[in-house]
Amino acid sequence: MISYLPIGILFLLFLLNVPIAFSLIASAMVYFIFINDVIPVSLVMQRFISAASSFPLLAIPFFIMVGSVMNYSGISRSLLAFADALIGHKVGGLAQVNVALSTLMGGVSGSANADAAMQSKILAPEMTKRGYGLPFTAALTAASSSISPVIPPGINLIIFALLANVSVHQMFLAGYVPAFLMAISLMITVAWIARRRGYPPSREKAASWGERGRYFLQALPALLIPFGIILGMRFGLFTPTEAGAIAVMLCSLIGLFIYRQLKPHHFAAILRETVQGTSTVMFIIIGAMVFGYYMTLERIPQTVASALIELTDNKLLLLLLINLLLLVVGMFIEGGAAMIILTPLLLPAVLNAGVNPVHFGVIVIVNIMIGGVTPPFGSMMFTVCSILKVRMIEFMKEVIPFLIALLAVLMLLTFSESLVMWLPNAI
Repeated sequence: MISYLPIGILFLLFLLNVPIAFSLIASAMVYFIFINDVIPVSLVMQRFISAASSFPLLAIPFFIMVGSVMNYSGISRSLLAFADALIGHKVGGLAQVNVALSTLMGGVSGSANADAAMQSKILAPEMTKRGYGLPFTAALTAASSSISPVIPPGINLIIFALLANVSVHQMFLAGYVPAFLMAISLMITVAWIARRRGYPPSREKAASWGERGRYFLQALPALLIPFGIILGMRFGLFTPTEAGAIAVMLCSLIGLFIYRQLKPHHFAAILRETVQGTSTVMFIIIGAMVFGYYMTLERIPQTVASALIELTDNKLLLLLLINLLLLVVGMFIEGGAAMIILTPLLLPAVLNAGVNPVHFGVIVIVNIMIGGVTPPFGSMMFTVCSILKVRMIEFMKEVIPFLIALLAVLMLLTFSESLVMWLPNAI
């Protein structure tokens, strides 16, 4: 039982609010220093270096930088104007625009926290001016931001592909249908709440097709970025890592020469935000890989997989149990870290049960995105509540209908592998 001590230490450190990366590293080092006397500590230190020396991981800072460039280049505002022209006339117009903007943003930034922060600063103040309650605005902004990482080039799609050794291209294609289902479910929920509360549309009447066409042309350079990335990888023009660099270049060129809002002095702030975001993510990945080294030596993933298989050999029941586990873990651990920790544990069991790893990846990512909206440690919840100055108890009252909608989509995705795999199989 002493071999399981680091896991107990890990959760104790989580409860003490120690940063996730430090918790992972500290609990792993307890094992290598005090429990395992075979593996030299110098070899463990080499793991720290080798964990960061991965060419595919270069995609992470590039796509983090894309989100930062977008906020300075005017891309966000052009997408906002286009979304408003499309659905601003609907009941609860600005709230519907909130969901549509997250869907459009997902194809460019792929970061839930970047999307939540951007909408909290740009769209939320306008929503409160139009009579939307501040807690409702915060809850919707956090819930809609969960769509962004499910649409390519979501960072979590890349990380899962690396962890599960599946095609990044397949993961990218598998994200589209689930993301649009999430958007539709949130829009239906918004319409229901808006009718009950009398929230007005942002436009008195629908925009003309000519006006929509004009806003579409303005947003077209940004909208073409995700399709260019997918097509480039599909035809072998560049790897997912190189796609991140190309996306940064395209967003920069669009901001400099088309929208003309990106200025040379903005690049210092962009680089600073990129370094801060990358450092956080990479530190967690390194800590998780060292912790994973300990679990591999003790054969813990195989033990967990065997325990799950003994509980049931039914594929759907196994996925339901894993969903329940991920939802609970997502309430306490940041989504990306939860995925990095649990994927190596759960993957052998689902593969043995005949689950497609790409289908499983989509389930995991949607699940941890829902966790980002729930207390006590939901990252998007913290982002919007801190920016908009909303109390957590008020946030929770308003977010419940959106959580129900997202959970309904999660169940649909769990029971329908063909729905998730339709686009990858078609292409």
